[in-house]
Amino acid sequence: MPKLCSTLKKATSVRPYIISLVVGLLVGIIYAGLRVKSPAPPAIALVGLLGMLIGESVFPLIKDRLFPPAEPARIEKQELNRFK
Repeated sequence: MPKLCSTLKKATSVRPYIISLVVGLLVGIIYAGLRVKSPAPPAIALVGLLGMLIGESVFPLIKDRLFPPAEPARIEKQELNRFK
């Protein structure tokens, strides 16, 4: 059951992107039908933005692999009692 819950959470996190893509396609079709030039940036700029998004998500993964976070220091109860 927990596996199903995590799958549903992932599916709902993708849903806004799918809706955005579908709405964008519909607007593109409307623009083409009206013969209006789209105000969107050129494709090369969109590819650059995609690269930026990928870089933002990959950098933390690489950083955590190369420099794992340090574990917090453990203090034994006997050591704490010494300072009281």
